[in-house]
Amino acid sequence: MERRRGEGHAVIALALALLAAAPQEVPVTGGIVAGTPAADGGSILFRGIPFAAPPTGTRRWKAPQPVVPWSGVRADTPDAPACVQNDYGWNRGDYLRGAEDCLTLDVATPSLAGKRPVMVWMHGGSNRAGSARGTVQSSIAREGIVLVAIQYRLGVFGFLPHRGAAAESGGTAGNYGLMDQVAALRWVQANIARFGGDPANVTIFGESAGSQDVSLMLAAPDAAPLFAKAILESGTPGFGMPPRPIADGLALGDQADALLDTGGSIAELRKRSVPALLAADLKLTDATLRTNDYMWLRTTVDGRLLPSAPRALLAAAPSKPVIVGSNRAEFGAGPGQLDWNKALTATFGPNAAKARGFYRSDDPRLGHPELQYETDWVFRCPAGRLAELLSGKGMPLWRYEFDLAEGGGRTSHGAELAYVLGGASFAQGLSLRRYWLNFARTGDPNGAGLPRWTRFDPKAQRHVLFDARGVSQEAKLRAPVCSLLEAL
Repeated sequence: MERRRGEGHAVIALALALLAAAPQEVPVTGGIVAGTPAADGGSILFRGIPFAAPPTGTRRWKAPQPVVPWSGVRADTPDAPACVQNDYGWNRGDYLRGAEDCLTLDVATPSLAGKRPVMVWMHGGSNRAGSARGTVQSSIAREGIVLVAIQYRLGVFGFLPHRGAAAESGGTAGNYGLMDQVAALRWVQANIARFGGDPANVTIFGESAGSQDVSLMLAAPDAAPLFAKAILESGTPGFGMPPRPIADGLALGDQADALLDTGGSIAELRKRSVPALLAADLKLTDATLRTNDYMWLRTTVDGRLLPSAPRALLAAAPSKPVIVGSNRAEFGAGPGQLDWNKALTATFGPNAAKARGFYRSDDPRLGHPELQYETDWVFRCPAGRLAELLSGKGMPLWRYEFDLAEGGGRTSHGAELAYVLGGASFAQGLSLRRYWLNFARTGDPNGAGLPRWTRFDPKAQRHVLFDARGVSQEAKLRAPVCSLLEAL
């Protein structure tokens, strides 16, 4: 009898194991998708799900179109194409697997049952490179969260305004990559409940250009109903650069026409090959920029998704809980590689001479003067201006500075990712991720077992510092130099 009972338990265990390993199928907009268990067994992965039609041919430089339905079951696709991009070295894998048919997203969920908080990741890469690949393999989904990672058109394909495209759409053009993000958020609202997610509790978060794009979702009226909370890691609207008027954006389209000999025709431009368009992208010039690496980070006021400048849109935006922060040392020119007179005049205007006094010596945590300067004007000071603006209109907001690097040493751009998407901890097991997860669940990063993080307010301007010592409340961040800057 005992033997038979043991054999029965073994059969049940085998059946449950086979059931867990079997593909999970979910009906979504356009068809049915299948998921597979993650390698760690803590979540089910659904990758390469289309949320819009391929933006190819006559769909180039147009708002995303409804997804094309498919027949049968669409398999989990771990190697879904990245959006086309140039090869900058660090992104070579995404460059090699790039395709125009790239408007897909990935989902990781602990279970198809339930009603869990949702976190939607927007990847970085200067709005010209990168992909969602691998994000949903983060163990965040084991924490009772439905994790989504989205892709969007990049570079000249995602952000080029053109006169022909403007003529087709009533005078508006550009920011197609941002429109893709809105389309992906609409997909989340329509479908995430089938993955065990709560469409009323969606937090969008991103790093670098992804963080900038999160801030623009806060500004864009079309995006307002599509998420509840936002986390910004090292990126704000325009990264301290004034917004690009549509006229200046259309001038970039004129440059592309001249480079590709289209005679100003959007129909002809749509016929050009992907390699030709990528090559042209590298030759476009914005005279207002210190480096064209920032080409697609300067925010274009397109007249459609962004009907006016981000500052005005944010001032009128509905209240949502927000976390915003930056790293102690992000990136910058090497020592001696900056024309200080030119750079400071461009950034600080009449305050240039006064600002020069803040950039004369190395600091063990802030870095050399050139690194301090670029971190200030691109990241730290605009984050402070954004925090002042949003908290000043009543938004619940928490600000941070991050000063940790795995293995010690000085922090850098993206260093916090290992502590958010990865499992890194600091100072006797403290976890940055726990603050993020609390925020996603409740709209407040604080919770049991964590040092208190005080809300930011425009008067006291307190922020929290994450560093090797732990979590500490600090006063106004980089006050002398940031007070000289007016840029958001």
